[in-house]
Amino acid sequence: MSPNEKEIEAKFYVLDLDRIKSRLQTLEAHLIQERVLETNIRFDLPDGGLSSEGRVLRLRQDTDARLTYKGPGTSKGGVLSRTEIEFVLEDFDKARLFLEALGYQRSFYYEKYRTTYELQVSEATTHIMLDELPYGNFVEIEGGNVKLVQEAAKRLNLNMKNAIPSSYHVLFTHFCTHYPTLDLKELSFKALQGMKISPEELSIQAAD
Repeated sequence: MSPNEKEIEAKFYVLDLDRIKSRLQTLEAHLIQERVLETNIRFDLPDGGLSSEGRVLRLRQDTDARLTYKGPGTSKGGVLSRTEIEFVLEDFDKARLFLEALGYQRSFYYEKYRTTYELQVSEATTHIMLDELPYGNFVEIEGGNVKLVQEAAKRLNLNMKNAIPSSYHVLFTHFCTHYPTLDLKELSFKALQGMKISPEELSIQAAD
């Protein structure tokens, strides 16, 4: 996230995550976070007020516990921009209890493995996240402005026309229309174990 608490990013579904990793190595990108499991809980008000307004309240555990607020987003050239406020917490479980005590309810749980790189583009730093989710692999690119994100995508040979404006939650909602027995509130590796998932079932196209 940029210092002005603005998230500017693009997300891509990819078929070959190893090829992206090899490309990053060729571009001499710097590995800043080894592959780590993330567990995420999204919270909402009982009436769903946050999601209905395009806002997100998320509690995440990876190497640290983090609380994140995201405001409604605007899209330009395949790049999403929105307010993001995030900070590290001392205790994940206490933070969960704190939010529940305030009246927020768990609305969605999801898991992913993430590896993070820094890539220099036009003398500026962009962050490249390689995400492995239960339903497929993705690349997220964050930068200080739209052009930096687009240039990083070009260097990784990713098609901006196939950038995904939707969250991982929305993609899972699309997927569950094909499998109505799945729990809409849980996107875990255990829940989708053994399933072969196509991009068509997610209503997306590969960008690589």
